Amino acid sequence: MLAQNTAAIWPEIALAIYAMAALMWGVFGRSPRICSSILYATSIVFVALAVWIGFLPDGIRVAFGGAFTDDFFARFAKITILIASAIVLVMSRDFLESNRLLRFEFPVLTAFAVLGMMLMVSASDLMVLYMGLELQSLSLYVLAAFQREGVRSTEAGLKYFVLGALSSGLLLFGASLAYGYSGTTLFSGIATSGDSGAPGLIYAMVFILVGLAFKVSAAPFHMWAPDVYEGAPTPVTALFATAPKVAAMMLLARFLIESFGDAQSNWQLIVAILAVASMYLGAVAAIGQTDIKRLMAYSSISHMGYALIGVAVGTMQGIASMLVYLVIYLTMNIGTFAFILSMRRNGWEVTEISALNMYSRESPTRAFALLILLISLAGIVPMVGFFAKLYVFLAAVDAGLIWLAIAGGIASVIGAYYYLRIVYLMYFGEETETIERSMSAINVAILLVSALAMTVGAINLFELTAVAELAAESLYR
Repeated sequence: MLAQNTAAIWPEIALAIYAMAALMWGVFGRSPRICSSILYATSIVFVALAVWIGFLPDGIRVAFGGAFTDDFFARFAKITILIASAIVLVMSRDFLESNRLLRFEFPVLTAFAVLGMMLMVSASDLMVLYMGLELQSLSLYVLAAFQREGVRSTEAGLKYFVLGALSSGLLLFGASLAYGYSGTTLFSGIATSGDSGAPGLIYAMVFILVGLAFKVSAAPFHMWAPDVYEGAPTPVTALFATAPKVAAMMLLARFLIESFGDAQSNWQLIVAILAVASMYLGAVAAIGQTDIKRLMAYSSISHMGYALIGVAVGTMQGIASMLVYLVIYLTMNIGTFAFILSMRRNGWEVTEISALNMYSRESPTRAFALLILLISLAGIVPMVGFFAKLYVFLAAVDAGLIWLAIAGGIASVIGAYYYLRIVYLMYFGEETETIERSMSAINVAILLVSALAMTVGAINLFELTAVAELAAESLYR
């Protein structure tokens, strides 16, 4: 039995062993290049684990009495999380070094955070859910305050910790209610405990939903995101905006479908309202922003709203559309942050949007690549971002939620303004001192590849929809 259980979690065990070994390597290593070595080694381990998970034999493996599930849905999420985290680490290296933040703790904490995310997407039990969620959160709390001598970074870490503790308390209260009313912590046990639409279990579901909504920065539980995105070091902001969003959204979908799939009528409207609130708050609040990191925070809130439409639909098509949207969102964000990480003037980091005035004259190629990514984020034809939104809206229409698709379309039009404003500044802004052209070869490659993917991918989305449908199907086994 032990061998059967551990066989399902070998990738997580391998990552845990590596993270602890890397910690010891960093503590006792004496080489001046130890930090870079650990950063690149962690990225390689992430990619290797993604390849390993991708070649695992087909089928569903359940471990620890049903508390841990290794299915195609979880593997899809893990591969996405690992690849995204590896890219973020690699493209952050030059920024960390130039700002004297290249310490071995950064990749080690990232490894522990990714381990928590991998547990989250395979969690089929409230205790495993909380264990993975807190392992991720505790690591991210420290990363948010990683720039110890910076007041803004310390403030960001403190705000994230206090509000994160509040959300964890709400989630735990909901979990205790669910256990009290169902007599089990297993998702499958909650679903079969009797009437999953009973008032007690509905209250439990709402509290757990609030805790998870905080993790995906869905409105009105978004209050931490703008300040933390702005105050945290930019590589940490890039991490916040990518892999943790995927993990939390996947966990949210699995929890609702496996625990309360038969009571969809009780949570569908709640999730739909969260989606609408997130889309509109992100779209409207971003308009007046002058800091690009803060703007990306509101952009993230808005995009999580679109992804929540797929969850609100609650069908296999809806979940598949959510998966497609998240992967495309990650690609766009990684490319955009590869550019943001290189924004410097006179050797100092710059995050003001006005610094991009007439950047097209400084570097036409990079400006055009950023233009493509911004247009795709806005969801404008013919970029891949448009098809991601279209796929989500079609799932809502097919499920009879036409009003939700219309609301999303209107929000998308509003949100296009602040993306196009950046484009306007780059090509038609005032003649002022712009940012430096210096940008690492790795970041240039990531920026250009992301932009190319947003154009070439419009042909068939790289067959992403077919893979996402298989992943969604495994969730409804």
